[in-house]
Amino acid sequence: MALTKKQTRQLRGLANTLNPLVNIGKNDVTDALVKQASETLEKRELVKFSVQDGSGLTAKEAAENLAGQLGAEVVQTIGNRFTLYRRSKRNDVEHIRLVRE
Repeated sequence: MALTKKQTRQLRGLANTLNPLVNIGKNDVTDALVKQASETLEKRELVKFSVQDGSGLTAKEAAENLAGQLGAEVVQTIGNRFTLYRRSKRNDVEHIRLVRE
């Protein structure tokens, strides 16, 4: 599911107030990190990540890597932080209503 420009802009606005929930450290992207990120995306749909200085990856590389493994969309990458979006399959989660074009 590719996001439109309007949807990306909406999600960037929502992500502006978020704090990073998942940190990527010196071990880069591990199976445990992918599992944690997947669980967090299922609960929240929109998650901000932070890449620490000890990591061998840039934020853009980590975002593309994780998005590919999780089936998520990269919303934004700024500095050492990035935001991913994936619609949750759970019914007990309040879903983000994306704008339609």
